[in-house]
Amino acid sequence: MRFMRVLFVTPECAPLTKTGGLGDVSAALPAALRELGLDVRVLLPGYPDVMARTAGATEAAVLDLLGLESRLLESEQYLLLDCPALYRRDGGPYQNAAGEDWPDNGLRFGLLSRVAALLGAAGSPLAWRPDLVHCNDWPAALAPVYLKGETQRAATLMTVHNLAFQGNFARSLVARLGLPAGVFSVDGIEFHGRLSFLKGGIAYADAITAVSPSYAREILTEEFGCGLDGLLRHRGDALSGVLNGIDTAAWDPASDARIAQRYDADRLEMKSPNKAALQRRMNLPVDGRVPLFGIVGRLTEQKGIDLALAVAGELPGQLVILGKGSRDHENAVAATASRHRGRIAFAAGFDEDLAHLIEAGADLFLMPSRYEPCGLNQMYSQRYGTPPVARATGGLADTVEDGVTGFLFERAEGAALLEAVRRAVALWRDKPQWRELQRRAMARDFSWSAPARRYAGLYSRLATPERP
Repeated sequence: MRFMRVLFVTPECAPLTKTGGLGDVSAALPAALRELGLDVRVLLPGYPDVMARTAGATEAAVLDLLGLESRLLESEQYLLLDCPALYRRDGGPYQNAAGEDWPDNGLRFGLLSRVAALLGAAGSPLAWRPDLVHCNDWPAALAPVYLKGETQRAATLMTVHNLAFQGNFARSLVARLGLPAGVFSVDGIEFHGRLSFLKGGIAYADAITAVSPSYAREILTEEFGCGLDGLLRHRGDALSGVLNGIDTAAWDPASDARIAQRYDADRLEMKSPNKAALQRRMNLPVDGRVPLFGIVGRLTEQKGIDLALAVAGELPGQLVILGKGSRDHENAVAATASRHRGRIAFAAGFDEDLAHLIEAGADLFLMPSRYEPCGLNQMYSQRYGTPPVARATGGLADTVEDGVTGFLFERAEGAALLEAVRRAVALWRDKPQWRELQRRAMARDFSWSAPARRYAGLYSRLATPERP
């Protein structure tokens, strides 16, 4: 495999800034690609937390794009887009402190895409030029649109992490972003009269990936295609599914400093102190005789939190929920926990230490998602010997073997979830069989090694010295 330079464009990257799985992927995949010998630089906006964690960054270029003055800073493997007018704000990457989308998100991420395209074209201000620009989700998706028509440009790859988030904005933004003439059309970035970042990336990228093989197939259907299934079918030859991996160093029960007691597949009896620690932390009765269920993630209908709440009172054991979502969803979870005090406990927000303790301390992990492009927690939970009970969709279907490493159910209904839970608990009571299931789950290889090789091979096929 020839030496390659890759610009990995993302709105978030752990540990600098993270709101979800994309932040984890944006850290782990570039690292795995570097281990294969690729030169990968991660481009992301200079939010306050990013700038604070890269205080030694050096100025690489001064930019004047879209009528905005900005700087490009270098810090080891990172390229930081420093535009204080757009990024130096309290709140998160996409929303303010009140949980409302920034009203100028179109401009904020339009600039990120524009800079990515600049670095991938002949007029780049850097001596380092990528062979390929890897765009992640809608905030980076206009880069292939900007590169359209460049005589010398990098190849482009568009990864869809969640098709439901498309970056759709008013048509008036087209002129403000200085997009190429003619791209606002039914074959381009126009979507029901609006500008769609993600549609543009899907339409113009040289290749498209989804984050699991099953999700790549699902988004070709009207049910999961979010209005873009026709375009995706049209571009079917350019679409493939590459399953995400996980950071197996950060998520390893044998070395995890965040849990109460480390353990491995040969010392599964050492898992039980984590259950007791989790019960104490969440003010639940310390009782090893009842199964303990865990949920970690966004509290949304996509994740099936309403399905879990519908049967929470019937679960044959205790339940711990860690997550954040809309005020209505958080209130619903809190109310359920209040009604079942001593059996159900809720921690609002996100706490990395508690997330690790739930993976280690729970007996079973619930993921009743209506759809799940890939999912990471079902892989974490198998690695921790905490078999998942998950809906058979997207990456969940690709990573959980029903009755072998976890439990799957088909219908997005509370009753189907409860039936799968009861199957799981019946096996949990058979300790020898349960230990075998745990060991099979813990033996699965969910590292980034194989996905990184898939991406590296795809990059190599796409990249050429010059592209029309």
